[in-house]
Amino acid sequence: MSEFVLLTDSAADMSQEMVEETGVIVLPLSFTIQGKTFHDYPDHRDMDPALFYDMLRAGEVATTAAVNVDQYVQAVEPLLKEGKDVLILAFSSGLSGTYQASVIAVEELREKYPERKLYTVDTLCASLGQGLLVWLAAQKQKQGMSIEEVRDWAEENKLHLSHQFTVDDLHFLKRGGRISATTAVVGSMLQIKPVLHVDDEGHLINIGKARGRHASLKALVDKMEKTVTEEGKQTVFISHGDCRRDAAAVAEMVKTRLGVQDVRLNHIGPVIGAHAGPGTVALFYLGTQR
Repeated sequence: MSEFVLLTDSAADMSQEMVEETGVIVLPLSFTIQGKTFHDYPDHRDMDPALFYDMLRAGEVATTAAVNVDQYVQAVEPLLKEGKDVLILAFSSGLSGTYQASVIAVEELREKYPERKLYTVDTLCASLGQGLLVWLAAQKQKQGMSIEEVRDWAEENKLHLSHQFTVDDLHFLKRGGRISATTAVVGSMLQIKPVLHVDDEGHLINIGKARGRHASLKALVDKMEKTVTEEGKQTVFISHGDCRRDAAAVAEMVKTRLGVQDVRLNHIGPVIGAHAGPGTVALFYLGTQR
């Protein structure tokens, strides 16, 4: 059986520790703030997340860019030359052009390396939801699954990767067109916090609201309680927009209410954070549905 490599992008918000544990290759998306462009690496070599969120809180605006075709080709071609096969697990096509760039790169490289196996999967996931799918795929790889078996497992399970989000500052959703200006103003005055998820088409949509921060965090776990599979047995990921205390509170609820033993936390990186803002908390797990 040929050796194969899992490759994803930094929208997965995997920590450097997760990357080292799985052996996954992560291509960085880029973000621009204060007129300068940075890359979103798992080890945060270009910018620390705390600094990024401080800049957002100070009123700076960040823009983001997808991984392009050339980046994919430059990352994947050396692996193919080494005789390795490659499985790409890409950021949701509903939120970025990253997956489409991977499709073009795969078609180009297949012509040059017809003897190699090269596949790309539209995860329809974001942040540590994507990260959790990649992490689980890496566990399947370690268990001896072939590249086709891991690809098929990802395709079969991606719509069971539940994403539950809440945000603390409605301004960022308003700027991204997710809510109206009136909703943002009224919601802020009344301390209304939206509860969102990523749907089966990979889009971020509003599915509810809660009055106050604690209620919105509790709503994430309430949703998980209704839809989680293998309660208490699976690994759960939580990402946060520079609000670790709130993320830890959600982790504690997940452990206490659902008996989950393995909960892992990480920052929401600048690429997702630019659109969600400081104070975002997101909960990811395998469920009966998204």
